[in-house]
Amino acid sequence: MIYNITLEGQLIINITSIFIQFIKKIAVMVLRSLEVKNGCGRRYRVIVMAKYNVPADVPDELQDIYVQNMDKATAGTGHMNLFACDQKIEHLNDDFYDGGKNIPLSSNDPEHFFKIGQATTDAGTIGVMAGQLGLISQYARDYPNIPYLVKLNSKSHMVKTSQRDPVSQAMWNLDDVMALVSNGVNVVGIGYTVYIGSEYEHDMLTEAATFIRQAHDLGMISVVWMYPRGKAVADEMDAQLISGAAGVTACIGADFAKVNYPNSFEGMDRFESLKVAVEAAGRTGIICSGGGSLPAREFLERLWGQINISKCRGAATGRNIHQKGTEEAVRMTAACDAIICQGASVAEALAIFEGN
Repeated sequence: MIYNITLEGQLIINITSIFIQFIKKIAVMVLRSLEVKNGCGRRYRVIVMAKYNVPADVPDELQDIYVQNMDKATAGTGHMNLFACDQKIEHLNDDFYDGGKNIPLSSNDPEHFFKIGQATTDAGTIGVMAGQLGLISQYARDYPNIPYLVKLNSKSHMVKTSQRDPVSQAMWNLDDVMALVSNGVNVVGIGYTVYIGSEYEHDMLTEAATFIRQAHDLGMISVVWMYPRGKAVADEMDAQLISGAAGVTACIGADFAKVNYPNSFEGMDRFESLKVAVEAAGRTGIICSGGGSLPAREFLERLWGQINISKCRGAATGRNIHQKGTEEAVRMTAACDAIICQGASVAEALAIFEGN
């Protein structure tokens, strides 16, 4: 096949599809200029735009694998609909059992996560399902095709900041992750939580940066949960602090960072304040925490603003999905996907959730 390369609407050169593939191979970064010449020997500058930013620590020969994993994690859009399933450690059983008052009894069984994950994988409405390696390994032989993001560290909420600054160190490494991959599990990346502001932040930042580097070396993506927390942190939801935390994630090389929805800067609303954090993160995509369960319309309105006003590149939703029965949870995941990846309005997303 012959491709026409044009500049400002005018034909400047015809090249073959083989050469196009060559250009793509050597220009996988966000923007790269190349010089080519036509049959008359005249030289032209060609700008090639790639689908994603590929970090420079991803080996050249694995750039295609990285792009494939990013495609899986973001449904080919660069925007991530993350299903957060790491709370069995983080929140113990508080989010999963209340005697059936507000949380369905089915939520108490960890397989509830995987039933939702499989149904939404089949429907193409999930980006990644994030959970600890041990949890994933218990169920992944039955659910190998779900796109998994493997959390490498976690801690419970039992030890309070008043007792000790938070620290969450790794329980697994990339060799353990690759054991899943070698057994046919669809792992696309890794996740790690950092408590910035803790006296142990250096230990967590060092582990996170090391794992990000190792994940990139394998063509995998990385997501960092970045939460200001510790005795030195007066307000965990402070907009300036969350913006600073977002910038830290860029400095350690994360592809995405999950942050809490901040309080407002003076003279701004919360959506505008979150946008400051998005800008501070640069090429690291900000995904916002879904927080506690909300009425569907309120949750979807907030999500729409975070994507369209704050310019987040996704959201991490746990309780607003898994604290529902399976069918309703699958519809909520689809509603999130509609806003995050498809540009849907709140009304359109709500109709999906309501089954209309």
